[in-house]
Amino acid sequence: MSHLAKAATIRDIQFKNRIIKGAMSEALANYQGQPSQLHCGLYEAWAKGGLGCAITGNVMVDFRAKNEPGVVVIESERDLAALKQWAQVGKRYGMVQLVQLSHPGRQCPKGLNQETVAPSAVPFSPMLATTFGTPRALTEAEILDIVQRFATAAQICEKAGFEGVQLHGAHGYLISQFLSPLTNKRQDQWGGSIENRMRFLLQIYHAVRAVTSEQFIISVKLNSADFQRGGISEEEVVAVFKAIDAAGIDLIEISGGSYEAPAMAGLKANKREASTISREAYFLEFAEKIRQQVSCHLMVTGGFRTAAGMNAALDSGACEFIGLARPLAVETDLTNRLIAGHDVRYAVDKIKTGIPMVDKMSIMEIIWYAAQFKDIAQGKQPNPKLSPLKVFFKYAKGNIKAMIKGQINSRRRA
Repeated sequence: MSHLAKAATIRDIQFKNRIIKGAMSEALANYQGQPSQLHCGLYEAWAKGGLGCAITGNVMVDFRAKNEPGVVVIESERDLAALKQWAQVGKRYGMVQLVQLSHPGRQCPKGLNQETVAPSAVPFSPMLATTFGTPRALTEAEILDIVQRFATAAQICEKAGFEGVQLHGAHGYLISQFLSPLTNKRQDQWGGSIENRMRFLLQIYHAVRAVTSEQFIISVKLNSADFQRGGISEEEVVAVFKAIDAAGIDLIEISGGSYEAPAMAGLKANKREASTISREAYFLEFAEKIRQQVSCHLMVTGGFRTAAGMNAALDSGACEFIGLARPLAVETDLTNRLIAGHDVRYAVDKIKTGIPMVDKMSIMEIIWYAAQFKDIAQGKQPNPKLSPLKVFFKYAKGNIKAMIKGQINSRRRA
């Protein structure tokens, strides 16, 4: 029997197989950050394809801090009815759904929000400084407010019927910014030592656990490394994993990188060691190391392309779950095919527009797939040959309109 097909249980909630869809930006919400029937259509397609669990795309906990247009925002019970409909999709097909809760911190394009905030006022690298502005350092009161926002959003997700949440602590978002010495230069209890830098993550976890039931799953996505000189060390990463595990986390998804070093998009694959390439997954070697240090469930996402490679990873004991993202954007029935022993149909290469400035960034690794999601949500078939250039110009046009409307809405809410 395929390891992929084996059921698993977390907090009395059964996962019918070991394949989890990793978070990918859907960009399907309206200007107010409200979910719609498009979300239901998209996740129903994956559920029909046999998926055991789906982690949603980034859901923001603060309307003033959106990472992109079209992102869902949960601040109150305003959209509880729509969220209930979304949660019911998974229940109809036996697909567990975890809502990825996030705050982008400094990773917000210029003009999208009135301002950006972060642990410290650290600017981006010159290549990205034209797209992302220098943030303002958060005050103590603002940090505590954000902690509570995560808890409030999680509480609403449980009320809606979702089985759990994932705290986004990777890819350079706010939790990751607190963890990294590159972006956290604070001298108070939130910065300095790794014990202080992980305080934000741990307080969010405890706040979420305090307002949700014993059956509610809390997971976290963490970087194995920043992939930047001067970033968080491996010793510090291990300390973070051990601390959140000791706190009671149910599942850790292992990833890596940020907008400035996008290892999560596979853009550094050519620099990986040959042994890692032969075993497919980008972060499997780190998973094997950390498996000896923590007792919670582990999930590895990134690089898996064959059923044999996924089964081998599970058989090794390095992880209990296989995370898939981009392949599911062009093959909604991939889960059933993998369990049957077939491999990924389409090789997922770097998405290039031919415009050097655009191709140096990881933005196309998000918006090209979001274009596929919109088609799937509307009942259409994904198109692996979709023109990246066409997608980019359509996105740029829509982005300008969204930023203008977003600024107007932000002023009205102020």
